[in-house]
Amino acid sequence: MLAENDALRRDVLRLNRELDRLQRQQRQRFRTESTSHRSWSEPSAQAPPRISSHQVQAWGQSLAQQPGWSVLRQRGLESLIDQLNRSSFPSHLTLEQRLDRLVPGLGTDLRVAVGSKASKQTTAVLAAFAMFGVRASEWLDEDPRRVVEQLRQQQEQFSSKRQGRRTRSDQRRTDRVDFGHPRDPRIAALDVLGLDSNASLTEIKQAHRKLVKQHHPDLGGSAEAFRRVNEAYQRLVN
Repeated sequence: MLAENDALRRDVLRLNRELDRLQRQQRQRFRTESTSHRSWSEPSAQAPPRISSHQVQAWGQSLAQQPGWSVLRQRGLESLIDQLNRSSFPSHLTLEQRLDRLVPGLGTDLRVAVGSKASKQTTAVLAAFAMFGVRASEWLDEDPRRVVEQLRQQQEQFSSKRQGRRTRSDQRRTDRVDFGHPRDPRIAALDVLGLDSNASLTEIKQAHRKLVKQHHPDLGGSAEAFRRVNEAYQRLVN
């Protein structure tokens, strides 16, 4: 009986030691997992920005050293950014929103890096992103001379288009009505769709479908023309 009791006591001691060992292992595993979780999650919350203010400054200085830089004007670059945004699809997005859609956080990081005080150099960097999208950093790093040349050409093209529109508007009698009042928006919208002033709703819808297919950017059309067609249609049906 005594021997049996001693054997039971030894079994109890052994089981208690085994239980302590398992509890220590469990506590150690919990601490390891907690540390691993922190090391995994914290860097994502404090991830370095995709674009830094130092990069923007370096890009701006590099652009300022290229041939043709003196031809660029800050106001012209700002207008270029606006035109490129409006010619994109959808046209209501800002540059920051467009970039964030392509690469989450990219547009926000760029805005922060540029800061609130815009200069000609930082505006040129923004214009490069408006023109080249997510690949702008590659162009700015590898071929700043080409960036300045492309900005200059785009600025000239948009300037020529604006002047051409003003000239045609002044020359066309249909752009104004009696006593110099501005043109009727409905007439202007019908003109975009190539319709007469007495066009029916069915004709408007048919013209819209035809022009949307013709100018859709995914089918090789012009994003600017696509936007104008949609805006004209919305003005007429609403």
